[in-house]
Amino acid sequence: MTATPAPLAEIWRGPFAESLHFGHVVICGPDGEITESWGDPQAVVLPRSSSKMIQALPLVASGAADAFGLSERQLALACASHQGATIHVEAVQAWLKDLGLSDADLRCGPEMTRDRDLAREMIKHDESPCQWHNNCSGKHSGFLTLNRHLGGGPEYVQPDHPVQQACLDAFETVTAESSPGYGIDGCSAPNFATTMHGMARAMAFYATAHQRSDSLSQAAARLTAAMYAFPEMVAGEGRACTLLMRAATEPVALKTGAEGYFIAILPQRGLGLALKVQDGATRASECALAALLVRLGVVDAQDPTVVQFLNPEIVNRRGIVTGQIRPAADLMR
Repeated sequence: MTATPAPLAEIWRGPFAESLHFGHVVICGPDGEITESWGDPQAVVLPRSSSKMIQALPLVASGAADAFGLSERQLALACASHQGATIHVEAVQAWLKDLGLSDADLRCGPEMTRDRDLAREMIKHDESPCQWHNNCSGKHSGFLTLNRHLGGGPEYVQPDHPVQQACLDAFETVTAESSPGYGIDGCSAPNFATTMHGMARAMAFYATAHQRSDSLSQAAARLTAAMYAFPEMVAGEGRACTLLMRAATEPVALKTGAEGYFIAILPQRGLGLALKVQDGATRASECALAALLVRLGVVDAQDPTVVQFLNPEIVNRRGIVTGQIRPAADLMR
């Protein structure tokens, strides 16, 4: 085990290794202890959107989800960094309508849809993006539902608001660590920091949650099941989270986060995984995650869906294959 970042992904151009991405990986077993690691398990990180299923815990554990009759599909959306495609936007609009709320009640900020077809239509009709197009609008719909249940004020993203205090309590419980602080995320909510070990331990909590009967574990089990039941709601077509969950040979919940973060929850094995690419490169985090899933026997390395993340080709503007992204050798051993 090394205390510095380890090689995770390589960029090859012809016969030359042109670039190298470093980072940290921790895999925890059912007891929350480390089974394998690369880099520094004690590195303190912001898990960004990889922590969304933790931010959704109070929504379910408090009873708010059941009080408002949320579906499993909505629970998946509460954990999502979605494309802002029509299926996501319409789901958020319907959710807000059920709450008697509107786009103006969200605090995530407007974002142009990442869905090409919808973006083309919006540009054609000179339509501006709304907050429900924001990739975090499902999480924020969950915040608003919890806020209604708790009777809090409208500024639910403030760190001292009851909604965010509930999220912090859940975060520190499942990571089994006191968070050293937070950064404000792209959607304006606080994102709490923890160690790589803490985040992997939290994912192992989720992976074993179905074996326990306490309210927090039951909530974690429901959220995990919702994610792999509705992978299209968690991300969207063409995205690594959605495609790799579909390609898995057993139920697996995957969630990306900004700046090269990724988590995996493996309920049949009781394993939790946390991955951080030091330089924040998505190309590297997706490659390394695919390699780790192959290593664990969760996906087939020959599956075309897996190959597009495990060994994606680099193509130039004339369509000529000039290189390849490969996982570092240590991840595949």
